Amino acid sequence: MARTLPLKGITVVTLEHAIAAPFCTRQLAELGARVIKVERPGVGDFARGYDERVNGLASHFVWTNRSKQSVTLDLKHPQAGAVLARLLARADVLVQNLAPGAAARLGLSFEALHARHPRLIVCDISGYGDDPERPGAYRDKKAYDLLIQSESGFVSITGSPDEPAKAGCSIADIAAGMYAYTNILAALIERGLTGQGQRIDVSMLEAMVEWMGYPLYYAYGGAAPPPRAGAAHATIYPYGPFPAGDGRSVMLGLQNEREWQAFCAQVLLQPALATDERFSSNGRRVQAREALHALIVEAFAPLTAEQVVERLDAAQIANAAVNTMADVWAHPQLAARGRWTEVGTPAGAVPALLPPGVAGPEGAAIGPVPALGEHTDAVLAELGYGPGDIARLRAEHAL
Repeated sequence: MARTLPLKGITVVTLEHAIAAPFCTRQLAELGARVIKVERPGVGDFARGYDERVNGLASHFVWTNRSKQSVTLDLKHPQAGAVLARLLARADVLVQNLAPGAAARLGLSFEALHARHPRLIVCDISGYGDDPERPGAYRDKKAYDLLIQSESGFVSITGSPDEPAKAGCSIADIAAGMYAYTNILAALIERGLTGQGQRIDVSMLEAMVEWMGYPLYYAYGGAAPPPRAGAAHATIYPYGPFPAGDGRSVMLGLQNEREWQAFCAQVLLQPALATDERFSSNGRRVQAREALHALIVEAFAPLTAEQVVERLDAAQIANAAVNTMADVWAHPQLAARGRWTEVGTPAGAVPALLPPGVAGPEGAAIGPVPALGEHTDAVLAELGYGPGDIARLRAEHAL
């Protein structure tokens, strides 16, 4: 018997671009919601043009936009308001991450919509928050992922001692998208109790600062922040990457003194090192990390990465490979758990990871990546527009 997905019957209209809002709405789509993505005619979501790495399609777009329907509509066209009004009359959720103030200028603020659509949930995603009661001086600033990584303090604690670094993926966008997603789910539950929609105001800055809780508290009261330590842990040692003799690196992490003793005896084969005064506590190991690093590298030099991992596993020391993207595509654990499926795209089928927490393909509504405007005619027909109406709107460049 096919599973009924939890958001079956929920319709989401989304005015979205880039990553944060599309990542949010993809999660909703794969829980069974119908997500109608409204895009600019001719060009669409500008993330479609970021690169051509997936058979000519953009990697960001393929990742965040499967399982949706694409409708083209020029939001500034005089006829757009009437089309959106019909869409929203059938919608449960509106998600938007347009430029600050753009949705309000289009008459799409929660305040403007709530009287006509009291059950509609409106989720606004922005860089710095868009509360009209407490706008703050930053409300209208442009906010891209790297800028928010910097503004939130993340960049200041990431990288090497000599140079800060950003994360290698769009973590500020992902954080905001996931907080939008979970808040929408909570709002749907609340609507089931009250019958009323609500506004959700998600700030990329606030999402990232929440993720920065540990370093913020570590630096509480003006204390020094965690030092930048590259891929190593800033305050626990040894905890980070170490080279093996075959040129590959192994990531390992010690959490307590019992593990330190096992590491010395069973991995380094130097049990006396466990009682060396320089390394007799985590604090001392952190202080003497350069000397200890040299000793570990020397002990690993005759070994391959696989042999190092074998010793670490035998000693029950946490470890991981420092994998490349090719390694992750071929990761044996993902294959063993059947975590890959396929999705269609305008350029052919591509592999796709099942959503975390979903047991198998039957547990999610994983659909294809839409071509620009692929569903425009079908959706407008549902809204009561006849073929002549659609042709006229297209001739007037509204679609």
